[in-house]
Amino acid sequence: MGYVFGIIIFVLDVWAIASVINTNVSMGTKILWIALIAILPVLGLIIWYFAGPKANYG
Repeated sequence: MGYVFGIIIFVLDVWAIASVINTNVSMGTKILWIALIAILPVLGLIIWYFAGPKANYG
């Protein structure tokens, strides 16, 4: 059952990275956020959720 948690974190990280890509912030900022999410999957996701740039859908 441990792999289910891993899959959920992976899906949430992909969603967070896609959300970062769809923002209007500079490319350097995007790269830093993507690196944080990729290097620290759980902690990076939590930090991004509270402090990161959000996507501009619509």
